[in-house]
Amino acid sequence: MNRRDFIEAASLTALASSPVARAAAPAAKPLRLGVIGAGSRGQEDMRQFLRVPGVSISAICDIYPSRTEQVRQLVGHDVPATTSYAELLSRHDVDAVLIASPVGCHAEHIIAAARSGRPIFGEKALGFTVEQNHNIVDEVERAGVLFQIGHEYRYASWVKESVRRIQHGDIGKPTHIYAYWNRNNDWRRAVPSPDPGRKLEHLINWRLYRDTSGGLGTELGSHHIDIANWIFGEQPESVLGTSSVCVYHDGRTVGDNVQLVFNYSQGRRLMFSSLTDNAKNGNELWVYGTEGSAQITIEDATFYYEKKLSNQPTADKPTSKTIVERGVVTGASYSTGGEMPYRGVGERVNTGSSSDPTLESIRSFVEAVRGEHAVVADLHVGFRSGIACSVAHDAVFAEQRMSIPQYRGNGGAEAKTT
Repeated sequence: MNRRDFIEAASLTALASSPVARAAAPAAKPLRLGVIGAGSRGQEDMRQFLRVPGVSISAICDIYPSRTEQVRQLVGHDVPATTSYAELLSRHDVDAVLIASPVGCHAEHIIAAARSGRPIFGEKALGFTVEQNHNIVDEVERAGVLFQIGHEYRYASWVKESVRRIQHGDIGKPTHIYAYWNRNNDWRRAVPSPDPGRKLEHLINWRLYRDTSGGLGTELGSHHIDIANWIFGEQPESVLGTSSVCVYHDGRTVGDNVQLVFNYSQGRRLMFSSLTDNAKNGNELWVYGTEGSAQITIEDATFYYEKKLSNQPTADKPTSKTIVERGVVTGASYSTGGEMPYRGVGERVNTGSSSDPTLESIRSFVEAVRGEHAVVADLHVGFRSGIACSVAHDAVFAEQRMSIPQYRGNGGAEAKTT
């Protein structure tokens, strides 16, 4: 944006926010939201939905009784609550549905909501298994309802601008992406006592168990997979992974660390790693191209460019540089000179906006429901990351390279080892 465009945009923003403009602005079309899954993520989504004019919470569905009071405090008044999603979907005061239940429940809840004919905002990942991902797409497309997946970084201004620049060729051809999401905590939540049969343990800590959770690769890595899909313009073809319980020997059946390699066409790769005992690197993604690199974090992005070496050898002019040490003459390929990490200041991406990505994604969903534009993170965006997560979840236990099927319609296809 040049200076003139910036001044005009700022003037329009100031005018739109003035008391006169606010008084003249038409009231936002009401949107009454039903929520399936009112836990921590569901409540964060609700908090952001309520920041969008015209949105209200009509009812919630959750099997954990304490959610009712938590939502009442969040919303500021009593909200009808049920443990039956069918009961919630039978209500006449629900215009759209937020699904933020555990990933193992997504297929059941999304398909039921789609059959009710309502727009759906579904938290990632799309489905838990390969078959569920296919079935969700089939059913949502058959119902013809609007669907948006919860990949909020598709709406983050600095991520959008970074991907635009990468696809424009700013760092040459992107070939490798290294992504991290490291934390220093056990990923465990407190469970009230007593807990006969460990029912509350599995209800509250569902992320720690293989039969209900995709593990770190799904719960955290799905965002990075989606960004890699976005940059490369396709879903991965196969995945190889490993995982273990290294630190937290507390009965969990998914790893407290994971390392995944996703293979794309043309030999391109996404490497994802997540630790839960060391927060170094945090949540970030490095895109390496033939002419530069881009570092994308959850707050900002910075571009770095490869140095242009003037002494590069050519086909008709071999290098004459040699190294002499203790009387031994070797070729320059043994020298590590110039291989220290680049420590200079990169070029920070500046978009003039740093709005919360969750809020931006939810605002965009509401606008799409109101007919203002199409969905950005749509059903097939969700499928391409969700199917990769489902196969990766199996790959880390098999420790074999497994193919990731493309969507073929009319049912799923099993992933195969290669």
